[in-house]
Amino acid sequence: MNQIQKSDEFDLEAIRQKIRQESAAVRDSEAPPASESVPLNAFARQIAEQFRQTSYTPNLLIGQLRLLEFLALLAIGMGIHAWYNPWQSPFSPLTLLFMLIGAGAAVLFLHVMDTYQVQALRASFKTLPKVMSAWGIAFGLIALALFLLKSGGDHSRLWFVAWFVTGAVYLTVERSLVSYGVRHWARNGTMERRAVIVGGGQPAKDLIRALEQQPENDIRICGIFDDRNETRSPSMVAGYPKLGTVAELVEFARLARIDMLIISLPLSAEARILQLLKKLWVLPLDIRLAAHANKLRFRPRAYSKVGAVPMLDIFDRPIRDWDSVAKRIFDVTFSLIALALLWPIMLGAALAVKLTSKGPIIFMQKRHGFNNEIINVFKFRSMYTEMSDPTARNAVTKNDPRVTPVGRFIRKTSIDELPQIFNVLRGDLSLVGPRPHAVLAQTHDRLYVDVVEGYFARHRVKPGVTGWAQINGWRGEVDNDDKIKFRTAYDLYYIENWSLLLDLKILFLTPFRLLNTENAY
Repeated sequence: MNQIQKSDEFDLEAIRQKIRQESAAVRDSEAPPASESVPLNAFARQIAEQFRQTSYTPNLLIGQLRLLEFLALLAIGMGIHAWYNPWQSPFSPLTLLFMLIGAGAAVLFLHVMDTYQVQALRASFKTLPKVMSAWGIAFGLIALALFLLKSGGDHSRLWFVAWFVTGAVYLTVERSLVSYGVRHWARNGTMERRAVIVGGGQPAKDLIRALEQQPENDIRICGIFDDRNETRSPSMVAGYPKLGTVAELVEFARLARIDMLIISLPLSAEARILQLLKKLWVLPLDIRLAAHANKLRFRPRAYSKVGAVPMLDIFDRPIRDWDSVAKRIFDVTFSLIALALLWPIMLGAALAVKLTSKGPIIFMQKRHGFNNEIINVFKFRSMYTEMSDPTARNAVTKNDPRVTPVGRFIRKTSIDELPQIFNVLRGDLSLVGPRPHAVLAQTHDRLYVDVVEGYFARHRVKPGVTGWAQINGWRGEVDNDDKIKFRTAYDLYYIENWSLLLDLKILFLTPFRLLNTENAY
């Protein structure tokens, strides 16, 4: 990394590559896992409990507002047209096209003029001229198109003017209400980005003061974590308490709904930054490096800003905001389709389990879910009740005497996993994602986290019923270290390259790959 510091521009990809290389070196030396957390102190746990509720991110609000304004402006145009021409047949295709273009162009120009920024939404009256300008430009383009197509005579000028005026009134009133709502949500904590600062002392104090000076700051600082003693890192910095060490931060971020980690260290502390990143990258958070006090020149794509405070974007939370909404819609849609197609198989399996051995039909097992939360995963019971192993400490092996004859069949065909569709509908699982492992799952006598450096990074997204590792042959028994290492590597590839198309590909290939039952016992 020395050569990075001497260059004119700060190369973030080089940092990420160095983290991977050093993590591999730690793994090969079989050192204790850097991602392992320690129990929180009582004070930090009390603070974490205050942030258990999920906040409403600005990106989701802005996305919904764009959609609302597009639909509202379109509905206003259609409504006035229908009122002005009550006895006419439905809209002509050209009229409907013009209304769609008008509403879409208005949203586009509102975006270009930065009226969808949180700061603009807070100050509605200051940005009202920009809003009206965007709406006026959109109408000017429609008028120009009508003129060039010589179709102005086919459309009422009264309807055209009424649409513009009513739309302008709507945008004025709506933006005022949104402005009030944004300020109210910011005050009560509904809409905010919650951040934790890593590193104390003067750099942290300077960062906090810089953030506090931003007039439209949506960052809420939840506390400070630092490994240094009170001589170098005081217990109180700019009015915010130091809650514990970096190891405790890992547990804190799993209890509280935190959005961002800000590392407040100078770039010259490269060894310490890398050490911190190796511990923290396993968390499903945005990780930023405060750059306000550094003198280097940065690539524009490398950093973001909170007000005027620059932040280097080190890692981003995967599948966030509207991606998570799209993935949830995908999960619910295909889960309902799966239930409609597979219910006879599920009913037959339930009857077979019930009639051939004593005990419940459904077996519940505690597994690691998103962000290491413990969830109950449903399966058709495949073992004799008195021999069941809810902890999965002893993995099922070939010809395992604990497995019933029916259980052996439904395990080989993965029919025992079908009740997990209900986990998907409940929101515990996704249809596609890293497979959830039992809390005490292990290979030989070592837990998976002790085998794989960065193992918990696979929990940065919601686990899945099927996944990239499974369709690539890494399913079934984990009887050596390499199997869990390869499975984790495939899971991390999936997280870094996620898309809905990849989910669809995995879902489509799963039935075909299940025909290979070599490792399924």
